[in-house]
Amino acid sequence: MHIDSADALVIGGGPAGLSAALYLARYNRSVIVFDSGHGRSTHHQVNHNYLGFPGGVPTVKIRDLGRNQLAEYEKVKLYEHKVERISGDAVSGFIAHTQEHDYTGRVVVIATGVLDHFPHFHGWEPYVGVSMFWCITCDGYESRGKNILVVGHTNDSASEAMQLHSLTDRIQLLTNSQTFEITETFQRRLANASIPVIHDKIESVEGENGQMTAVLTKGGLRLEVERLFSVQGATPETFLGENLGVMRNERGYIIIDTDQQTNVPGVLAAGDITYLHQHQVTAAVHEGAQAGSAANYFLYPPELKDD
Repeated sequence: MHIDSADALVIGGGPAGLSAALYLARYNRSVIVFDSGHGRSTHHQVNHNYLGFPGGVPTVKIRDLGRNQLAEYEKVKLYEHKVERISGDAVSGFIAHTQEHDYTGRVVVIATGVLDHFPHFHGWEPYVGVSMFWCITCDGYESRGKNILVVGHTNDSASEAMQLHSLTDRIQLLTNSQTFEITETFQRRLANASIPVIHDKIESVEGENGQMTAVLTKGGLRLEVERLFSVQGATPETFLGENLGVMRNERGYIIIDTDQQTNVPGVLAAGDITYLHQHQVTAAVHEGAQAGSAANYFLYPPELKDD
């Protein structure tokens, strides 16, 4: 079996992973980056929160710019492979196992992000990032004065609906679930804000080119919609850390210290998978940079460390 090796293995080709790889490259470390081509930064949304990009920048462009930047460093290799398992430790070395090859490294940065639970209806994917979102911080401002449908059946969805109320008075909440977990307290708050709550499920959506115009429910309702905010949760993609013994919090996110280090020596984590800074591209880039710098320091021999 073919085996390739590097100082560092970076799992994930989004902003966090690319940032970690860049910092490691700047320390003249050899890096292998694995990008499966999935994740939030592959959607169609425009990021308006990243300083230095007037008018916003598509997240896919951030990925492209990052990959082009890494191409300037001969010690960085990027493979469009999915890592199925990681084994080993910091003493004997880590091994990233893919379907065809194994890759070895002395440190690992896990930046695999989360899997969002968007409403699934026929043809749902083109709407993500165009008129279907998950983040009020990222996409709320552009939703001012529009017809907004918040989708979710918990207090979190009720809370986001009320937060969006500062941007528009045309808001409805659709549970899209058989269960109804919004407490009476939050139901009263929604009623006081004149936000209707509809306990029904999505049947289909009307729209084109990613812009929805209406949601049709299984109960026969037609809801005019310009923006849909999904508050159905997300699952952190932490499976690669599980067999290494990486600790997670009660919500399933990887626990890290201020240097992005996990409880396992030589294993770091960055980006949405840590839930440290509320899932922002700017935070992912910061965490990746921190992880890359900490990984480089971990690789120094004892005589070069000040601790």
